[in-house]
Amino acid sequence: MFKGVLIEKDDSGYRAALKELDDAVLMDGDTLVNVAYSTLNYKDALAISGKAPVVRKFPLIPGIDLAGTVISCASGKFNQG
Repeated sequence: MFKGVLIEKDDSGYRAALKELDDAVLMDGDTLVNVAYSTLNYKDALAISGKAPVVRKFPLIPGIDLAGTVISCASGKFNQG
């Protein structure tokens, strides 16, 4: 479990909230990182506000800027640790 902002959209509307999340909400990818620090940039703020059509797929966890420790990487681009 980890804390993250989750953006959702369904019949009841568009919403963004800080939630306790689990690995099931993560998008497909080949690298798993234990994130120590993360930031939200301008585009993330637009996505959270819902004022601009930034998000194309729901649900979404915004934020791509991070620092942490690589747990695993299937492609071999990053070393564990």
